[in-house]
Amino acid sequence: MRPPYPPSPERSAELRRRFAEEARSERPDLSTLCLLVGAEADGALDEAGLDAAQVELDRLAGLVPYRPGGPRAWAVALRELLGDRMGFHGAPADYQRLESSLLHEVLVRRRGLPILLSVVWMEVARRAGAPVYGVALPGHFVVGFGPDEGQVLADPFDGGRVLTGADAELLVAGATGTHLEPSMLRPADPLDVVLRILNNVRAWAAARPERSDVALWAVELSLLLPSHPARLRYERAQLLVGRGDFLGGAVELEAYADVVGAVDEGAAERVRGEAHAARAMLN
Repeated sequence: MRPPYPPSPERSAELRRRFAEEARSERPDLSTLCLLVGAEADGALDEAGLDAAQVELDRLAGLVPYRPGGPRAWAVALRELLGDRMGFHGAPADYQRLESSLLHEVLVRRRGLPILLSVVWMEVARRAGAPVYGVALPGHFVVGFGPDEGQVLADPFDGGRVLTGADAELLVAGATGTHLEPSMLRPADPLDVVLRILNNVRAWAAARPERSDVALWAVELSLLLPSHPARLRYERAQLLVGRGDFLGGAVELEAYADVVGAVDEGAAERVRGEAHAARAMLN
């Protein structure tokens, strides 16, 4: 993949306005939010590209058999279409690529992280009428079909392999060393899915200090979500200081200190000290 270049400041402002509006809507659309993340990462993704990605999801949904049956039949139908026929899957090397977290690239490459492949599964299955949702297992995102008592899990990263209970136990044990709990099988909220995707982008950028630009936009999009960890403001401040915006970083650190001060004055004072140090760099 060519190195993505960022959108113009005007385009970025418009994308973020739309992202915030969609995130605060009554029923946030997962594919729209994921594609707006992609447009913030990739300045080449214009309106035609955004539309083309939605059209591709519609096209794939049109290839799903009509009402194949219960949850297992839906899972098998999606595996046969997306995994076997279309070749969507993941591999360890995909964790090293930023485009593995960008929906428009995943639709083209048919490769990606577990959560992005799960977004493809969910959006195609939803359009086809399936009872589908994301399941945020610790360390590995999968999809679920059907109600609790008849739930069937599938792993899009493994080409949509239908999972047994023992398979799910192994995934959780491998990621956390703990047992699978019923609470881990609940449907994931779309906004939680988006936040987790942005967390993955931040993790990718954190391993590449030269890409602090990517870390910054991922944090700033996360802050536009209605619910997000307060510590993201601290992370944004540190990124601003690291990128040479000492005044902007100091202002953000002071604002974060005011929030933290309500529960931990000692921590707030340490953050204010960082803000003072950032301001001193202006001289």
